[in-house]
Amino acid sequence: MNPRIKRPRRVELAVPGSSEKMMAKAAESRADLVFLDLEDAVAPNAKVAARDKIVTALTTLNWGEKTRAVRINDLTTPYAYEDIIHVVEQAHAHLDVIIIPKVMSGKDIYFVDTLLTQIEKKLKLPKRIGLEALIEEVEAMINVEQIARSSDRLEAIIFGMGDYSASQGIDVKSIGGESPYPGDLWHYCRYKMIIAARAAGIDAVDGPFGNFKNPEAFRVECERANILGCVGKWAIHPSQIDIAVECFTPSPEDVDKARKLAQAYAQAEVQGLGAVSMDGMLVDAASVRIMGNILKRAEILGL
Repeated sequence: MNPRIKRPRRVELAVPGSSEKMMAKAAESRADLVFLDLEDAVAPNAKVAARDKIVTALTTLNWGEKTRAVRINDLTTPYAYEDIIHVVEQAHAHLDVIIIPKVMSGKDIYFVDTLLTQIEKKLKLPKRIGLEALIEEVEAMINVEQIARSSDRLEAIIFGMGDYSASQGIDVKSIGGESPYPGDLWHYCRYKMIIAARAAGIDAVDGPFGNFKNPEAFRVECERANILGCVGKWAIHPSQIDIAVECFTPSPEDVDKARKLAQAYAQAEVQGLGAVSMDGMLVDAASVRIMGNILKRAEILGL
């Protein structure tokens, strides 16, 4: 099994692959990951031409340390396999991740994994391209545990609540932060997806929030996802980037506290103790494990 690359995913910015202007702006943004979209953001009559625009953007723009991704069309369309072949063969050195929309089961991941493996062997590529999968169909939610464990190339799964709403038949008036539904409309879906991701050792990313003119509602959605264990959130507009970065970045105080707790427990172990008190808190193996999540994020983010 190949080791997965752990990448920052506090915010994944969606950009239409048909817009050179938007892709250029995205390259200059603070997003951890930018995905150039060939699916929903591109009209059918512009999809083929968008492939070359994406290749040009990937190979000529300065992306800094960002993760560079492309969302292909879904596997039921006539575009998907050529999306992969065209973009990977021409821009593989400048591409880190392919995002697969509307995944239904582990078989979908296996297909893309196999095709990528063939291209990588043909071109003798020195690096593997990672995968992310969108969970946006009721069938995918049923199969989410299988999907999460389907490939060692899979790095993250993303909850796509827009298409998922259509798949489940959710009332459109309940989408967008103004739901009359008591509590969090997406709690079960997020919870189930995050559990599957954690069990498989991959990242869980929360999906888009459509009303980018309501930053406070977006912040609430980020905080809910963060509490449950998501590592980041999708952004559909540059104005959402800073909010997501802030919500999914451990504070310096939390990182410092986590390091002190880990150090205190390590010293306790040397003394043969199973727990130790620090600043009025009981520090045991469970608390160190919880704080370990903060330290892992801090390490990935270089904090």
